[in-house]
Amino acid sequence: MLPDHLRVEPHRPMIRATRVIRRDALAAGEIVDRIVLDSGDRHRRRMAMRGVGGLAFLLDLPEPAVLDDGDALRLEDGRLVWVEAAPEKLLEIRAPTDHALKRLIWHIGNRHIPAEIGTDALWIAHDHVLAAMVEGLGGTATPVERPFRPEGGAYAGGHSQDHGHGHGQHHHHGHAHDHAHG
Repeated sequence: MLPDHLRVEPHRPMIRATRVIRRDALAAGEIVDRIVLDSGDRHRRRMAMRGVGGLAFLLDLPEPAVLDDGDALRLEDGRLVWVEAAPEKLLEIRAPTDHALKRLIWHIGNRHIPAEIGTDALWIAHDHVLAAMVEGLGGTATPVERPFRPEGGAYAGGHSQDHGHGHGQHHHHGHAHDHAHG
């Protein structure tokens, strides 16, 4: 007989997470683990994942989706895995006037850089070249560490997962491939 550490368990298919439950539609359910993902890993359709508590599962959605902080993934057996946005190294960009901020947004958008746009600031991935450009245009680029929720873009399209929202951050590209844009 083999020692315990050498025994191989018979192959069992990995449990699948097949639905996204948006944070604003989340009702009672058994949260069994959580996953902490950066913005690139929160845009997925199919990917093997392992929760912080060790639960291994296969994300297997019918189409790509953006998972946001506070959403949950419903496993086939009804249990839930909580989604947490990981802090990332970003630049917080500000300007002395609203018009100056709009100019900075235009320059960053012209470079097709993913950006999260707030009312008086925007956030982009940390990049010393872009920080110098922002400062050269009269803005400030302060390094910060926080979850990153970039805009979806003009072609972000439908929201076919299990949710009813109105905050515009949950989307998919409308094209079928698995990778992080950035």
